[in-house]
Amino acid sequence: MRAVSAIDSVYQRFFKRYLFRFDAEYAHRLTLRALSMMPPFTPPRARPELAIKLWGTNFSNPIGLAAGMDKDAVAIRAWETIGFGFAELGTITPRPQAGNEMPRVWRIPERRALINRLGFPSEGMEAVAPRISRMRKAGISLRLGLNFGPNSDTPPDAVAADYTALMERLGPLADFIVINVSSPNTPGLRNWQSPEKMSELFAAMLGKSGGSEHPVLVKISPDLERNELFRICETALEIGVDGIVACNTSVAREALGVSSPHPGGLSGRPLTIRARELIRDIHTHTRGKIPIIGVGGVATAEDAWLHIRAGASMVELYTALIYEGPGVVERITAGLADLLRRNGFRSIGEAVGIDR
Repeated sequence: MRAVSAIDSVYQRFFKRYLFRFDAEYAHRLTLRALSMMPPFTPPRARPELAIKLWGTNFSNPIGLAAGMDKDAVAIRAWETIGFGFAELGTITPRPQAGNEMPRVWRIPERRALINRLGFPSEGMEAVAPRISRMRKAGISLRLGLNFGPNSDTPPDAVAADYTALMERLGPLADFIVINVSSPNTPGLRNWQSPEKMSELFAAMLGKSGGSEHPVLVKISPDLERNELFRICETALEIGVDGIVACNTSVAREALGVSSPHPGGLSGRPLTIRARELIRDIHTHTRGKIPIIGVGGVATAEDAWLHIRAGASMVELYTALIYEGPGVVERITAGLADLLRRNGFRSIGEAVGIDR
């Protein structure tokens, strides 16, 4: 904990002020470079009451790093040091690609939000694979989710082949896999959320066996109408999806009370309530049969607690790291442990979905 406190103090007093003078994406790259060079400090003390088991895998706590922060798996050791129970790395594409033109990331400090139109910049699966392998051999305890997406120049009839290639190359290195079909920054990608396209995609990825050695989750948009969401839930149950990540960034600015001239997906504090509604609807409609990872506007222990009570088995954050600093993870886990005690629960799993 002392190491995390020191890192957080340096960030809050000096580094944050320095970084916020720069373009948001350039600041992101500087941060990742610094984190990639972080020595292997001892992670904060694990709290047994926060441990949770999903898909046969034990997670030390339910707080994870959301996809988008570490797209190329360059700072895995740092996420373990900061105290995350898991990290979702990516989005990773089969071949290297640059993504959309710059500028493509903007801060909205007064709303504790970000807007991005990155478009899956990725060094590609062949660059990412050896980094993850090295960390595995080094004996990290951090659980790793890998988020997959197609290349932007892949024709529609070959999108399933892109996901299949990623599964074959990187699947064995993952604790779980997330299929990203909901980014608003890749044209046509959200079409793959439809029940028909999702069934087609999973059939192609999982092949004749109809199954995978590793859990496969699907990440959905916060901008779905309820009837669309319920059809996706029913399809997920039918085809055996192992989990749902709710949710991606939003383009519904007006509904979230945000006005900005910048194009792309919105993340951060304005998404908190919408993400929680989505989590509750999924948990209710599936009767709790599909584990949910809740993403969107998590910056405090109370945010995480209410997402969990709505039906999320675990939660993720990204934007909060930018505004609150690396100490936010330890503050959330400490606060969650306190909320559990005050509400009479012995473990985090007992609280999942109790508001349904």
